[in-house]
Amino acid sequence: MNVLFDLIPVILFFAAYKLAGIFVATGVAIASSVAQIAWRMARGQKVDAMMWLTLALVTIFGGATLISHNETFIKWKVSVLYWAYALALLVAEWWFGKNLIRVLFSRQLALPDHVWRHLNRSWAIFFGLVGCLNLYIAYHFSTNDWVNFKLFGTTGLMLVFVLVQAVIVGRYLEDEPND
Repeated sequence: MNVLFDLIPVILFFAAYKLAGIFVATGVAIASSVAQIAWRMARGQKVDAMMWLTLALVTIFGGATLISHNETFIKWKVSVLYWAYALALLVAEWWFGKNLIRVLFSRQLALPDHVWRHLNRSWAIFFGLVGCLNLYIAYHFSTNDWVNFKLFGTTGLMLVFVLVQAVIVGRYLEDEPND
């Protein structure tokens, strides 16, 4: 359910773009991100750092898009967000000795240290590459193609990447004992 909840601003952005264009969609993205955080806070739920970062970036880049009437800024937001994720994963590991992927999933999975390192670095590389791919699409294709990529392309890539990671991780999981 959290994944669907997190996708609401992206879906609303997509729908608003199809109905009214990039500038209305940008306003909708900002408003829906604010509403999403307000909803969590009103329900007494924790708002994680990724949501705050997303709100900050959509407000900064979306605001720049609306003020300048230049859609390039909102297109950069996706790349900057993914690069921030990649950087956070690498900085946490290399400078603070923390594997953020392990922190997020260690309650669900018991894996050897080298597998956790592999996962952390794989996700960092994935986010870095998707950030680059986003800019390639933004500069070499139409805005309509970019909006479609933003919803379907990045979601599809994420799904494929998660499935590949699951296959790799599956080799290291122990079978549960039979009772």
